[in-house]
Amino acid sequence: MTRPLRRPRHNGAARALAALRAAPAVLALRAAPAVLALWAAPALAGQFVPVPAVVIYPGDIIRDGMLTEMEMPDDFAGRAAAVLDRNALVNKTSRRTLLPRLPIPKNAIGEPKVVSLNAMVRIVYAEGGLTIATYGSALQSGAIGDVIPVRNLESGLTVSGTIGGDGAVHVFSGAGAG
Repeated sequence: MTRPLRRPRHNGAARALAALRAAPAVLALRAAPAVLALWAAPALAGQFVPVPAVVIYPGDIIRDGMLTEMEMPDDFAGRAAAVLDRNALVNKTSRRTLLPRLPIPKNAIGEPKVVSLNAMVRIVYAEGGLTIATYGSALQSGAIGDVIPVRNLESGLTVSGTIGGDGAVHVFSGAGAG
């Protein structure tokens, strides 16, 4: 006796998984016209905006060769919080993935990190004619001008200081010990 062929049943989890797999493609197809209309509308002769020529990944330092320019409508600057000056991008760090031919949001770039977490840094305290220098471990990453905590390797105390152009952490008066 043969049994009739039955179509296998899909449980709810399998359907949900299939929907999740298809969701990015569906969203991308639905959002593509809106994105193209908003960002890539060369309808009116307007201003040229710097855009990536290649994919730029988080942490990458943006070089001039990674950028190209794309024409945007005249009112683009008022609608988008994008970087409009090419020189404002060169030698900055990407905070997130930047895709080719899309404008670069202002919050997607930052200063390059000079000090990384747990890096050995020089700690400098200078007041008047007195200068004290030692080494410590950075408890936070930072760029030039950032205030970060540093643990003094000799005493074990934590002090805060500003990262200087030389990569040293300059401790200011009144820095608390923790």
